[in-house]
Parts: sequence; structure tokens; C-alpha cells
Amino acid sequence: MAVAMATTAVRQTPTIDEPVYVGTAEVYRREHSLRFNPEHPPLGKLLIAAGTAFADARLEPGFDGDQTELGRRLLYESGNDPGRLMLLARLPVIALTLLFGVVVFAFARDLTGAVGGLAALTLYTFSPDVVAHGSLATLDVPAAGFLLTSVWLLWRARRRPLLCLPLAGAALGAAVATKMSMLAAVPVLLPLAALSVVVYHSSGRPRGDPGSADDPAASEGSRLLRLPRAAARLFGPALLAVSIVALAGIAVVWASYLAVDPRLRWTAPASVPDAHGLRGQLVGLLPFPEPFRDGMLVQFAFEDAGWESFLFGRHYSGSLWYYLPAALLVKTPLGALALWAAGAVALVAVPRLRPAAPYVLLPAAVLLLAAMSGDRDLGVRYAVFLPMLLAVAAAGAVAVAVAGRAGATALRMPARWQRTPGATVAALLLFAAVSSLRAFPYYLPYANEAFGGPSSTHRHLHDSNVDWGQDLGRLADRLQERYPGERVWLVYKGSGVPSHYGIEASDPRKVPPSRVRGLLVVSNSAIAKAEGRLAVLVESSRVVEQVGHSITVFRR
Repeated sequence: MAVAMATTAVRQTPTIDEPVYVGTAEVYRREHSLRFNPEHPPLGKLLIAAGTAFADARLEPGFDGDQTELGRRLLYESGNDPGRLMLLARLPVIALTLLFGVVVFAFARDLTGAVGGLAALTLYTFSPDVVAHGSLATLDVPAAGFLLTSVWLLWRARRRPLLCLPLAGAALGAAVATKMSMLAAVPVLLPLAALSVVVYHSSGRPRGDPGSADDPAASEGSRLLRLPRAAARLFGPALLAVSIVALAGIAVVWASYLAVDPRLRWTAPASVPDAHGLRGQLVGLLPFPEPFRDGMLVQFAFEDAGWESFLFGRHYSGSLWYYLPAALLVKTPLGALALWAAGAVALVAVPRLRPAAPYVLLPAAVLLLAAMSGDRDLGVRYAVFLPMLLAVAAAGAVAVAVAGRAGATALRMPARWQRTPGATVAALLLFAAVSSLRAFPYYLPYANEAFGGPSSTHRHLHDSNVDWGQDLGRLADRLQERYPGERVWLVYKGSGVPSHYGIEASDPRKVPPSRVRGLLVVSNSAIAKAEGRLAVLVESSRVVEQVGHSITVFRR
């Protein structure tokens, strides 16, 4: 996984979002100012700054443009080497992604043993989405990984609450301090903290105590009469657990802002809308710094902006509730899909594994529903937590498959589960790994075999699912090697500057179609949403080849 991510990081030019985060990270580090990119909390960009600190990059202080112009100025207009700067920005995210793999292994091992842990780690390691976004200087994988860590620590708090609850709260705070969308998990994780403490106290009761599962002789009526008294006794510890997790999380969010500017100097930019209605009132109640609350208002404004999207050949405005599930079907290895489903069923159906179901499946379901309710159908990166949490769930299917009859009794599995062949699970793991390896090093445009592989992804999806501006450097090399001296017409969707890479091209949309002769090069996301003159040009041109599965070269 390290090799795959490092190779990808070296070969890809900046994606659309990365220059904004890298530029903001440099302003954080140099000027201790929060004025850029308020729609995302600082922690993820502080991690990026840990890499760019070694670049010795040049950037004039007091830049007064917008955040997009800031990224362009830093990378392309200040005399810096954008390739080196982007690699250093990506390395902290790569290291963090690898560490989250350790969490996946440890979590799954806690549930099912070492074999299940290795199986979960295999799914995580070969997840194309995790590799793709874990090799970029973006926020999706760090936020999801911190959330995964919090869930794992809450599970371990069932045995060691004094140690694990504060750490779980800190990890939850780190997730929220990286992406505000992680707030959707808070109503799930706080009750799980209470549940962990209840389990901890209940497990220490002597046989025959109210609520003990080891009391088969107690009458149901007697146990029901005692339950209110037991609940009253556990209410205090449960409330304390929730308070510890919440306070630790809030402290981490505040610390991330104070790390940038200890004085918290903040002037709300013009992009912050007025706080009206229920959403504005709820934002005002959040126990976070004012820049965080204003950033949430900016996010709400983004949701209301009206976005154009593309799914299975359909170009549409707004959002579709089933977009993310459909996109995940395209971009997840088929073996992983099967193991995710089998693992989820195992967590619910196998009595020995059932206690883990709320910890693994509930956060995944709630976060997915929250992401599906958004208005930006722009990529599965909004659900990159699923390959992490469901890799842990898949360990349940592995445990069932390798248990054998003796282990099946220990797991208290139904008889029909005892016949699950381990060879089937091994084959699915191998299928997922091979499918991922076949995509190397083009993980961002990955699609599974049922949808034609990476070369066909652009027919089904767009934007960060396939074409995020990452192949501008590859295009420059291809034009120099195969088409030297030819006239190039370019429609590029990305944050890179073509001329920096030696691409001299004109915009075909600014002249009559009859004048466009030679090579027509178009980003596949632009093709997906092509209208008017660009649509005419694309339809009347001959496809020559694909560059990185994200850019199409036509001949006219």
C-alpha cells in the first residue's frame, strides 16, 4: 500500500482541491491566519503543513486574493517546484493512511482474532478509494480514519474505559476538526460511549445479579423488577462517559484552531451567509470557535448553490438520493462488496459477534445517510469511511468461514453458518486484491470489472470518481512523445496550469468549430457535462486515445 500510494503521489499533478489546502496550510504556518478555507476546520491542513514545512517554499505575505488564486500563486507563480511541494504535502496523509491500516487490523483482530484482522487489513490495503485519496493532500481519508479510530477505542472502552474513553473523544474531535461532516457521527458515538461503560460495569457483576446474562435461573419477572434499579445505578457512569468523550472532542476542535492562531483573530468573510432559520440556530448552539460556526454556514451555502452531476450517462442538476450507493457499486472491487455484505450479516446474525454490530454498522449507516442527503454528487470520497468500517465488518465473515465446527460452537453460530467454505472467502479476498492491483497506478478512476474497469469509469461517473485534474503531467509527456509540434486544443478540468508543463494549447470553445483542427484534448468530466459548442466538437471528432483514463485525445 505504501508503494502504491507513493507511486501515485509522485505521478499525479495537483487535483482540484489540493492547491487550496496546501496554500491554506502555508498561510497557517507562516502567518497564523485563519482567513482562507473557513469551510473546513484546520487539523487536516495542519497535517499537510507538517510536510510543506520541509519545502522551503516561497510565498509573499499578506496575499489578498481568494483561496483558489492562493493555491495557484504558491504552486505556479512564486518560483516553487509544484511537484516537490505537492509530494511533501501528500506524505503526511500517506503516513496517516498507513497508520489507519493498523487500526483496521487491531479493531478486526479484537472482534475475530488474527485471521480476521489480516483479512480486514487486506481489504483496506487494496481498497482503490483509500489508496487513491490516501495519496492526496486532501481531508477525506484523515477525517474518516480518525472516526474509525474513535469507534475502535469506544469498543475497547468496554474493558478499559478510563484509558479509552478520553482517547476516543480526542479521535472524534480530530475527525470533526478535519471535516465538519463528521458531526453526523456524534449522535451515534456518544450513546456508544455510554453503552461501553454499561457493558464494563455489567460484566463485573457476580452471577445472579440483575441484568446478568449468566443468570438463567432467575425468573423473568424478578429481573424486570430489578432493571429500573440497575439502570439508575448505571446512569451516572454512562452520563460521565458521554461527558468525557464530548469534552475531549470539543477540546481537540478548539486546540486545532488555537494551534493556528492562539488569539483566534477572525473576521467573517463576505462568503459567510446570514444565519437564518433552524440551521442557523443550531449552528449558533455549537460549542466551537466562531470560525468553525461560520465555516458551517459556508458549507450550507455550498449545499444550496446547485450542482451539476453525472451518473450512468445522465447529466443532471441537483442530487439523486441513490447516487452514492450506485457510485460505490461501480468503484468497489466485487470481492470486497461480497465480503462487506457477508460481514454485515455475520455481525447481526452470529450471537458472539452481535455486540460489535452497533459499533461498526451504525456509524457507517448514519454517515452514509448523511452523505446521501447532501446536494453534491461529486464522488465516493464523501463515503470513504465505508471501506474502512466495512473492512472490519468483513472480518466477521472470515471468522465464520475459518471457525470450523469447534470454533462454530465457541462463536455460537447457527448450524447453517458452520458450512461456510473458507475457500470462498479466500477467493473473494484474492479477487479484490487482484482487481485493485490491475488498476495500478490509476486508482482514482478505478471501476470494477462489472462496469468495464478504469477505462470505462468516465462513461458512468465524473469528477473525483475519475477525473480530478490529476493527469496534466501525463498529458504533457504524451503530447511530447507522440504528437510533437501538432496544434493542440484543450479543455482541461483541474487546478494545474498547462503552460507550466509545456502544454501550449487554445480553448476550442472560443472559436467556431470549423477552425478547430488538429488534436482536441478534453477532460472526461468536461465530456460528461458537454453542451453547446463543446458537445458538437466532441461528437464530430475521432477518439485517438485516453491519458490516465481521465483525459481523452481526439483527432479533428
